[in-house]
Amino acid sequence: MSSEADFVTTLEEPNEGSALRLLGWFSVGMAVAALSFFVGRELRSRYKFKKRTPYDFYSSAGESQSAEFGMGI
Repeated sequence: MSSEADFVTTLEEPNEGSALRLLGWFSVGMAVAALSFFVGRELRSRYKFKKRTPYDFYSSAGESQSAEFGMGI
């Protein structure tokens, strides 16, 4: 009878352990994905910053203000 009890407990334990292991690997995968999104965004923003031309610094110069600005209505 004791061998049957040992057999039942050995079958139940790996299922609980495998579920926790699966949950652990999933959380590690999600952390790696979030980190890769963050690093990718930083690299892209640095690449775009280096590609600017001197004209980009003054791209908003010369824009006229709206006609209603300062009219006191």
